[in-house]
Amino acid sequence: MKKMKKANSVFILTSSGKALIFAFCMFLFSCGHEKENEEKMISVLNEINTNNFNKLNPFCPEAELAFYASVNNTNVDVYKSFVMQHQSAIAYLKLGEEQKAVDILEKISPLANIQFTPYADLLKGSLGIANMRLGERQNCVRNHTSESCLIPIVNTGIHTIKTGSNRAIEVYSGILEKNPEDYEARWLLNIAYMTLGEYPANVPSKWLISGLDKDPTEVNIQPFKDIAPQLGLNKRNRAGGVVIDDLNNDGYNDIVTSDWGLDGSMHYFKGNSDGTFTDISVKSGLERFKGGLNMIQADYNNDGFIDILVLRGAWMAGEFGKQPNSLFRNNGDNTFTDVTIQSGLFSLHPTQAGIWRDFNNDGWLDLFIGNETAKEGEQHGCELYLGDKNGKFTNVAVEAGCNVNAFIKGVAAADYNNDGFQDIFISTMSGYKVLLKNKGIVNGKLRFEDASEISGVGNIGASTFPTWFWDYDNDGWQDIFVCGYQMDRTLAYSVATDALNIPNKSSKMYLYRNNHDGTFKDVSEEAGLNHSVFAMGSNFGDIDNDGYLDMYLGTGNPDYTSLIPNKLYKNIDGKRFADVTISGRVGNLQKGHAVAFSDMDNDGDQDIFIEVGGAYKGDAYNNSLYMNPGKNANNWIKLDLEGTKSNRSAIGARIKISFKENGLNRVVYRDLNSGGSFGASPLRREIGIGNAALIDEIAISWVGEKQPEIFKNVKPNQLYKIKEGEKTIAAIKLKKLSYMGLNTSIPVCNTPKIL
Repeated sequence: MKKMKKANSVFILTSSGKALIFAFCMFLFSCGHEKENEEKMISVLNEINTNNFNKLNPFCPEAELAFYASVNNTNVDVYKSFVMQHQSAIAYLKLGEEQKAVDILEKISPLANIQFTPYADLLKGSLGIANMRLGERQNCVRNHTSESCLIPIVNTGIHTIKTGSNRAIEVYSGILEKNPEDYEARWLLNIAYMTLGEYPANVPSKWLISGLDKDPTEVNIQPFKDIAPQLGLNKRNRAGGVVIDDLNNDGYNDIVTSDWGLDGSMHYFKGNSDGTFTDISVKSGLERFKGGLNMIQADYNNDGFIDILVLRGAWMAGEFGKQPNSLFRNNGDNTFTDVTIQSGLFSLHPTQAGIWRDFNNDGWLDLFIGNETAKEGEQHGCELYLGDKNGKFTNVAVEAGCNVNAFIKGVAAADYNNDGFQDIFISTMSGYKVLLKNKGIVNGKLRFEDASEISGVGNIGASTFPTWFWDYDNDGWQDIFVCGYQMDRTLAYSVATDALNIPNKSSKMYLYRNNHDGTFKDVSEEAGLNHSVFAMGSNFGDIDNDGYLDMYLGTGNPDYTSLIPNKLYKNIDGKRFADVTISGRVGNLQKGHAVAFSDMDNDGDQDIFIEVGGAYKGDAYNNSLYMNPGKNANNWIKLDLEGTKSNRSAIGARIKISFKENGLNRVVYRDLNSGGSFGASPLRREIGIGNAALIDEIAISWVGEKQPEIFKNVKPNQLYKIKEGEKTIAAIKLKKLSYMGLNTSIPVCNTPKIL
């Protein structure tokens, strides 16, 4: 493995931090009951949250403001007072108190212009974004509609309170007059005009970035519609995860979301047979547990109910990131129990990246976790937990050769070389990627081999974030997608220069096609993906049932100037991807986190849920459920697989669908998984087959089994239950929830009932 690059900063472990870790380690050896262990986990999270109220924590503006207030009570020089007032304004922005931030910045601006001129440009930038954020608070947040912040901003998305955007235009125009090459200011100026309904007509031609109101190619799709407000799903969260799946086995998908703050609650929305949702967060027991930037689901104990793993501590450096993950066992009655301690999964590392797979093919799921080592001297190596068939796990990462120590932001797993074993790909901010080839059991132990260099995927020098395996071209071999997360100056600057065809130093999207010989080829440019996007939460699905996988990328970073659209890309025949964000009406400018694709209304096409909101309280935003308009003649099939010899979730199973379309033979390949590395789609497979009227053959390759099970002459547009080894295929009737669609004239509850 390559070593982590040297960092300049050093974090000193405090005595309180050492005591806290010691206390945690002590209770790991306890043999208390489940309830006692649950209370211990809640106590741990509460204590970490208390300790994280610290001015050194970059994500705690409250502590920062308290510090500045205490310093201002002492004698400080004029310059230091000026700097602290500026920083206080930024802290107020992070808290969502934009008017206070604007007032402070307006007050000290003359001082910057006269006495502290080197500081003037920086302060003007802060003043511009503070006014834009004020406009968003007054319009997009307090008077939220389904069109708020959707690029291009039109109709009900246009600001009715115009003060913030007008002042931002004034500020950014001044910045550009002084420095025409400030592309961050140019981007935000164009967005500000758009919020007023004045783009492109009123944007000065010398500052105009044209084309922001149309897709860049001739490919377009029917618009999706955000119906989260009608269903009470538009919770205003900070960054977080999402799991969509049938958690109570009633046939309807449920939604679980998280909020990464240790004072932010999880939410459990139970899907009902009439298309509505009931908020049972309290009843389920999940509401008591805080934090978690990402979540992944699986039936880890093979009891027939989907369980949830919550991943915590991401982006938090030093002591602040030492947070435990939580494994929530599904009790089968819409309640969950935190079994982290008794399962052996308790550890203290910053992470948001994990993957469930049966790596040793013993019929039980294992868990791989990629942690974040951000500083030289830290040791947050990867963890590989093997399941022991009794609901407990043992970390074997070191002996298995997969304890990578890097700033890991995404992990994915698949059998990329078709040898029957699940391999691992790791996306990092450390400037290199890692592909671990599963060698199976060697001398009685599971072993991985570093195939990064020989495979050709280890040479991406840029920082990257989300990733996944998928067979985007339907050739039967798993390919790799990984999205860059390295900007030139700022995200706004990078996106603006990309739109203007000005070279920048940003990373791009990277698509690696499997060469069928253990190596991969970078086909990003020929696939049309050589653009700067900066994805965080993201996932893939088939939005038009043509059999080719499309993707939706949630974008951004904690910086408030990162008002860049989330992106939807349509796969064109497995050869290239077309940006259909504008025609699809899914380009929200707010921070895009966990994404899931799922046919929520059982009409056959996949809808998109996205957890929207940033790192700070002031950057919280409403989640969206984009309903697919459908309107094509393509057919589909849904498969609910249940393993018997293999893991009951059937995660890792491979599906081959053969059919004829327009007289030509076609094959579609799918792996059973929850999709991308940040956001979890249902484990039930939803597969498009174009306009095929009959499926000639379905071949299921169960994990660990060499010979597939074959089912012939299957009718499409149905859900089928397939149980490993039973040799039969059973159709399950789906109730179409038609009024959940685009007909908003049909009454839908604005707020789900809370139990």
